[in-house]
Amino acid sequence: MKTLLIVRHAKSSWGDPGLDDHERPLNARGLRDAPEMGRRLRERGVVPEVIRSSTAVRARSTAALIAEQLELSPEVVVLDERLYGSSPETIMSIVAEFDPGVTVAMVVAHDPGLSELAFELSGTIEHMPTCAIAEFTFEVDDWPAAVGAEPAAVRFDAPR
Repeated sequence: MKTLLIVRHAKSSWGDPGLDDHERPLNARGLRDAPEMGRRLRERGVVPEVIRSSTAVRARSTAALIAEQLELSPEVVVLDERLYGSSPETIMSIVAEFDPGVTVAMVVAHDPGLSELAFELSGTIEHMPTCAIAEFTFEVDDWPAAVGAEPAAVRFDAPR
């Protein structure tokens, strides 16, 4: 069994119009929602062994805040520039690279790629709001086998 958690970054700030999109930080709501979603995962006992995050500030910050609530070492969060503006295919190609010993993995990235992937995998999740987590459990032995597989279970949670 492999469990994939896909997370859309928490709400970001548009307060500085001159700031490059990649550098936008989380706003107050994002700083509140990311730890809350980490707490919810911890309460359910769902703890990723690896977190792969987009290099964008808002995604990195979301990943770090969730990891902190899960009492994970900061080294668990690995930045991957391919996740910035990624397609569902790119996201799943990154998933296929996870070590076969990893049972639970998390990817923190952006829309529209995450919403498209969530819908492709679930058939029901049409939109990933900021800081939403879609959880997919696959009855497979390794991550490459999850690519193209139908999830055995789907769970969705969002801050609001």
